[in-house]
Amino acid sequence: MSEEILFDCLHAEIVNYCLDSNKEHDLATLEYIGFTTGYRLIERLTREVARFKDELETMKFICTDFWTLIYKKQVDNLRTNNHGMYVVQDKAFRFLTRISPGTKQLEHAPKFVAFTCGLVRGALSNLGINSTVTAEVQSIPACKFHIEVNRS
Repeated sequence: MSEEILFDCLHAEIVNYCLDSNKEHDLATLEYIGFTTGYRLIERLTREVARFKDELETMKFICTDFWTLIYKKQVDNLRTNNHGMYVVQDKAFRFLTRISPGTKQLEHAPKFVAFTCGLVRGALSNLGINSTVTAEVQSIPACKFHIEVNRS
């Protein structure tokens, strides 16, 4: 329980630091901090795990084991079009649960999901999947993360 509170406080401070109007930081900085964190975390988490057989198995791992490590719960839904597009839905996203629901608060949602977009992108990058991760918040505290695999 105490590490959850520490994580929440650390995330809040990172958001405040990156979005402080007196500094030249922004959402891209917040996403990059998430990227480097996710890249390192997945390396430790998969150290003794067999290689994933395909992209879908990797995404399932992200939605179960990785998400549980970070947010103490699995995602609520994972959907794919089988062409490199995945939608991960969390109906009670941890960083949005403390925000009052309402249309005015929706404008603040991007700063609370940018870190996680980077976290997922970094983890996938370390696992050999180059992707673009964006978030969609239509009603607080639900969040959908759109993961588009960049195939080259």
